Amino acid sequence: MQHLSGEALLDALERGEVRAATPGADGWQVHAWVKQGILDIFRSSPVVAMDGSGLAHSPSPFRDKMAFPVRAWDAASEVRVVPGGSAIRRGAYLGPGVVCMPPMYVNVGAHIGAGSMIDSHALVGSCAQVGEDVHVSAAVQIGGVLEPIGAQPVIVEDGAFLGGGVGLYEGICIGRRAVLAAGVILTASTRVFDLVHEVELRGQGDAPLRIPENAVVVPGSRPAGGDFAQRLGLALGCAVIVKYRDSKTDANLALEQALRG
Repeated sequence: MQHLSGEALLDALERGEVRAATPGADGWQVHAWVKQGILDIFRSSPVVAMDGSGLAHSPSPFRDKMAFPVRAWDAASEVRVVPGGSAIRRGAYLGPGVVCMPPMYVNVGAHIGAGSMIDSHALVGSCAQVGEDVHVSAAVQIGGVLEPIGAQPVIVEDGAFLGGGVGLYEGICIGRRAVLAAGVILTASTRVFDLVHEVELRGQGDAPLRIPENAVVVPGSRPAGGDFAQRLGLALGCAVIVKYRDSKTDANLALEQALRG
């Protein structure tokens, strides 16, 4: 697609026609021009007073870049935003059937696939890519990445389940149908130990950390190095793959569809 700018770029992002990163046969491809375009809009847009809907208003308790008002929704979008303080910023895409429980926030450039649920106090950061039928539990933090423009955003693929308080940062990728237990924190430098295959997973240079498809991940710890740490019994945080998803896991994660309809 021809590179777009300004309002045309934000419109294309909201329609899902343009994304900061897209999946392909060789993995995810980052489109740096999209993030560059968003940054250009930030630089050129003035800060104005806004009312609670993001519309220009004076006086007002809210002030933000004029180009990024809060999005509004109609029945045709099939997006359900429950009242209570949530906001989806201009330039974000939410697919049909997405449910947003208050209060939550979706930043510019984010892409959330059809049928996903974003629970209370969750953040979907700028340019984060969330797949279809993903469950983002309460207090999950999916970090945003605008700079450097060539860096991969945080990616959560289709069918993943993120437990309460999960934190995903620095461009990591969560594979399809992976399950992250409550409290798992993953960054570019987090060590992940796969107990099933007896391997250690780490990001490598330009290849960010990737959690395999169907992996079930829980918080863990590993001994800190050095005599001092050993004397004090200190440990460093890590993540541990304890199993891969099976029918029992699916049963435990079954969601009440009435809540999502």
